[in-house]
Amino acid sequence: MKFAPILLAGLAAACAPPASQAQDPQPAAATKAPISEKAPVSGLQLDFPVACEIGATCEVQNYVDRDPGPGAQDYRCGSNTYEAHGGVDIRIPDMAAQAAGVEVLAAAPGRVARLRDGVPDISVTERGKAALQGQDCGNGIVVDHGNGWETQYCHLARGSLKVKVGDQVAAGTPIARIGLSGNTEYPHLHLTVRKDGTMVDPSAPEGACDPASSGAGLWSAPAAQAMAYKSGAVLNTGFAGAPVSMAAIEAGGLARPTAASALVAYVRAINLQGGDIQELTLKAPDGAVVVTSVQPALDRAKAQYFMMAGKKAQANGWPRGRYVATYAVKRGGKVVISRTFDVAL
Repeated sequence: MKFAPILLAGLAAACAPPASQAQDPQPAAATKAPISEKAPVSGLQLDFPVACEIGATCEVQNYVDRDPGPGAQDYRCGSNTYEAHGGVDIRIPDMAAQAAGVEVLAAAPGRVARLRDGVPDISVTERGKAALQGQDCGNGIVVDHGNGWETQYCHLARGSLKVKVGDQVAAGTPIARIGLSGNTEYPHLHLTVRKDGTMVDPSAPEGACDPASSGAGLWSAPAAQAMAYKSGAVLNTGFAGAPVSMAAIEAGGLARPTAASALVAYVRAINLQGGDIQELTLKAPDGAVVVTSVQPALDRAKAQYFMMAGKKAQANGWPRGRYVATYAVKRGGKVVISRTFDVAL
């Protein structure tokens, strides 16, 4: 018996800046913050601000929204953003990774100008936006880099801040850990860059969106290389002994299957495109196909999506050995994303 594949899409929540440790007035929610189109690219250099590895332990979920109107476009004119998003979101796989601790790093040398701590690490879907009372950024830190430049770090874990106002920090200094505080549904760092109070897109500070943009912008060479633009990525893969849910994947720490349980392979991908076709195949140790699931073409871009494929427990148990799952995303007839993962029973 094949479990019916489950597909679910979700959109990241908006983020807003802290102004002080005690209180931070917010702009009207419906107003799109102005973005500088003429910031000097030589004015600031940013290192990667999280102690994680893109493609292995984290991914870029969202970029700055470059569309001046009601639509949303990232710096490559793609859909890796959402309406009025004012920063770069670096997402870790799940709450288990968050609980283990992922450090946020100062992206450039400077002085801690203001901060806030004490906001609980609770998803906005549970807490509700009304309870935030202007604390959309959650626990946050603002670092002044001089000459009108500042960086802001949002959604930090409560009690994890390692700096105080007035501290001087070097690039790469651990300043906090990623949390779930403020207006967010999943653990990530939201980084905003400003010049003279105006938001700057660090991936492409000058001009409008450009499909050919390198995205180097204000980033150091290693950071730009690590953050090379992806039109879709795999965030989670794994096996379980029963059907899974989006909430269970987000929580992390799913129990592995056994020879006596059901056998389910699952994948969660982010930033998929309209028209993408997903396929997940599970093979037995002898290479025989246990199950294959192919999903219809997506009707539109999806911020996050998951699917699973599996079979119920076998009367005599699953044969011992290594089971291999292969996930592929086809776009325009070509495989653009693929991941292979396995489990030993």
